[in-house]
Amino acid sequence: MTDNTSYIKAKKRVEAKLGFYIHLAIYIAVMTLLVVINLTTAPDPFWAIWPLIGWGIAVLAHGLSVFVLTGKTTDLKKKMIEKEIQKEKGE
Repeated sequence: MTDNTSYIKAKKRVEAKLGFYIHLAIYIAVMTLLVVINLTTAPDPFWAIWPLIGWGIAVLAHGLSVFVLTGKTTDLKKKMIEKEIQKEKGE
């Protein structure tokens, strides 16, 4: 692996991590705002739980894809690309 390839891979990992951190920060800010609105206007039905759960699942999936499944998804992509190349060659 060349230095350029290493740099490109490292850059992609850093961008993915930063993307997750931005996603998480926006989630925390928006959910805090929704909870405050819910509790100050009509606290009886706590409706803010639904966006907390829904968007929380999305943030969790994003985190898993960035930090846990990183190597596995790239291996899967490589296998799929190799399979497509073999199909294209007619093998």
